[in-house]
Amino acid sequence: MTGQKAIIPIGQIEQRILLIRGQRVMLDADLAVLYGTTTKRLNEQIKCNQGRFPEDFMFQLTKKEKAEVVAICDHLAKLKFSPVLPNAFTPLEIIPRCPATVTFRVNPVRHNAQLGFLTG
Repeated sequence: MTGQKAIIPIGQIEQRILLIRGQRVMLDADLAVLYGTTTKRLNEQIKCNQGRFPEDFMFQLTKKEKAEVVAICDHLAKLKFSPVLPNAFTPLEIIPRCPATVTFRVNPVRHNAQLGFLTG
């Protein structure tokens, strides 16, 4: 069915949420998979549009944090040998425009409540 958007169950998204530095976050690799793009492309778009986001909506993991995440999350094993440190995204609402690009709209209150960020 061409033109229809895939439905992603909330439970599948919640499984990708991690607690890092006391914040519930989603890593760039998981976010890219959800929207059918590469992690590299996602991060390129973020870099090109940095002025559109609050400073605290994203942070880069340290080497130690990366090692811990790889050790506890089997689906992130491919990050083990990557020289790049992953980005962690704090609560936000993400809306894809088309398969090749991803547009972000920050709306913490609505999205946080929907995913349980505020209630834990």
